[in-house]
Amino acid sequence: MSRSSTLSDVLSVPSQRGTSSKEFDLLCACAGVELAPQRAARIANWKKSEPEWNEFLRIAEHHGILALAARNLSAHARGLPPEIEQGLRSAYEENIRRNLRFAGELVRIAEHFEKKKLRAIPYKGPALAASVYGDLALRNFSDLDFLIAPADFAAAKQALAELGYRTSTELRPEAERFWLRIGYECAFDGPAGRNLVELQWRVLPHFYGVDLRIDDLLARSGRTAVGGREVPALAPEDLLLVLCLHAAKHLWMRLIWVCDIAEALRQPADYTPVFARARSLGMTRILGVSFWLAENLLDATLPQSAREVIAGDPKVPALGREFAARLARGATYDLESPEYFRLILRLRERRRDRWRYLWRLALTPGAGDVAAVRLPEPLFPLYRVVRVLRLIKKLV
Repeated sequence: MSRSSTLSDVLSVPSQRGTSSKEFDLLCACAGVELAPQRAARIANWKKSEPEWNEFLRIAEHHGILALAARNLSAHARGLPPEIEQGLRSAYEENIRRNLRFAGELVRIAEHFEKKKLRAIPYKGPALAASVYGDLALRNFSDLDFLIAPADFAAAKQALAELGYRTSTELRPEAERFWLRIGYECAFDGPAGRNLVELQWRVLPHFYGVDLRIDDLLARSGRTAVGGREVPALAPEDLLLVLCLHAAKHLWMRLIWVCDIAEALRQPADYTPVFARARSLGMTRILGVSFWLAENLLDATLPQSAREVIAGDPKVPALGREFAARLARGATYDLESPEYFRLILRLRERRRDRWRYLWRLALTPGAGDVAAVRLPEPLFPLYRVVRVLRLIKKLV
């Protein structure tokens, strides 16, 4: 199915938030670094559809594509309304200033970690913009994420404290040790604001049942340049897996996450281990939906092996169309709602992974469960009961 016919099918679904197909179609055309001629032509011919510009800017910001849209509209569109052209230029310049500040802080933290001999990989934010987009100005981000081994968390926390960072939610030492076993991330506030840095010792929360080992990611990691300085980086093959998992966790709600995958697919990589790891983790369908969306919404050129992933699962195109329609109308989800749980289950191709997800979902306490009741350390196993009771309350 061609991208254009797919968009026509997708965008015929009535919008729940007033987003019309012409604005989203133009946004899809703008969502890329190197545009194929047909996408550049759609931008150049914007007057044929006459988008409602305030709505276009709103959804561009919502989907995290405003910087790319500003660059590509400026390069390919002619006769833009002067106020829109000025607004795009201002947004682009502001994004550059913000991203340069974040890049400088990323380098400062990464170098401090290395002085402390801590293994930590920045994998989104400036590192992703530099390694995949090739330009810090083209990717919006609002925080800095580092993958670390759980055993290094205490030392990394201390290293961040030396740079002026404190945990956003202070936990008792025993609760922090418990959270390291059952959780997956910790946010830190810095001098410039709240939740500026996240340390993650899992790619996804434990209950998703995708056990991608951080130690393996660290062992295969390489380097990338950010602002003229080298910092650690995920191997390209691992980055693609991580980006697909992150997008699936959020059910591809924002176009920027599909764009990340499309841009990652342009990077030279050996895809053989990617698909082998995906099969072993039971996430081949997640890759298939991600690739389908990248191809059908953003004209991504897929390697033959990626096409085989899509062709090998008859449920992928149907899921792709469903998520594309939701994405086009700006659908959001409560990540602890029955609807969300059902959609995540449909993304797992193996029965045993679906059962493991349900089992862990029911019995793995979350941050809200730990915060809801203060228990002494010997009674921490009772947080499983708290989890079940709070889930029942949400579901009934």
